[in-house]
Amino acid sequence: MFRPAARLALAAFVLVGSTNRDVSAFASAPEPTQVGFADVNDIRMFFRVYGHGSPVLMIHGGLSDSRVWRAQLDALSADHQVILADSRGQGRSTRSEVPITYDLMADDYLKLLDTLGIEQTALVGWSDGGIIGLDIAIHHPERLSRLFVQAANASPDGVKHYDAATAIVPEMRHYDDVADEIHALWANEPNFSAEDLASIGVPTEIVIGEHDEAISRRHTEYMAATIPSAKLVILPDVGHSAPVEDPEGYAAAVLAFLGDGDGSAMASVEPDEAGLKPSSASAGLPSAANR
Repeated sequence: MFRPAARLALAAFVLVGSTNRDVSAFASAPEPTQVGFADVNDIRMFFRVYGHGSPVLMIHGGLSDSRVWRAQLDALSADHQVILADSRGQGRSTRSEVPITYDLMADDYLKLLDTLGIEQTALVGWSDGGIIGLDIAIHHPERLSRLFVQAANASPDGVKHYDAATAIVPEMRHYDDVADEIHALWANEPNFSAEDLASIGVPTEIVIGEHDEAISRRHTEYMAATIPSAKLVILPDVGHSAPVEDPEGYAAAVLAFLGDGDGSAMASVEPDEAGLKPSSASAGLPSAANR
């Protein structure tokens, strides 16, 4: 069972031209106020902090890294403290022999916030970053002021073309290649129940690109309908990789979410709760890619 090709292609896109992983990837970005490695749990986590104001933690998707956000930094750091980091085993962050899980990565980010002295933050998560955000909202809601979840799933069947009868599910364990470990993570997690989602009290936007190739629209609507008072937002003319497909539009959507813009270009939809069940999340929906 593999992640849709769209996500793997995005990971390659992020890394092209930056194989030495140096600061050149941020050459056109504003100067960070802090940069370094934080000792969190059993890893060293690479992070950067930009700007001043209310904090916003931005978490990248799987098999990419924090460079995916560089085009949004100018707009977001003008009035906010933007915290970027590489999830364990990705980008410049290390990993251990402990298998990677979403709950473990969520705890890494909470420890990073502790290191930075940040008690509460808004969180913007793309794909795996959104799943990490959901985990924090469920288990540590006091740490979040707002939650923006784009292109995430609450369970493996939220991925387009998912078929439980034919899915290959590799064991979750330590692999020599981190890509194999992330593939195993994707095959097994997340597993948030309807009750888990219904427990989220943080102001939340559930966001998906109009042409997302990886995540089922029906599953996205189910999440928005299940999380109390969540707002469903459709990003026009983009797919799963919205942060790099339309950087300006994405920054505008995030600023609107933070209360700094009008969000007039975004399509906001009230989710219809009728018939939206996790077990039928991707039923009957066409797919451009499959695992």
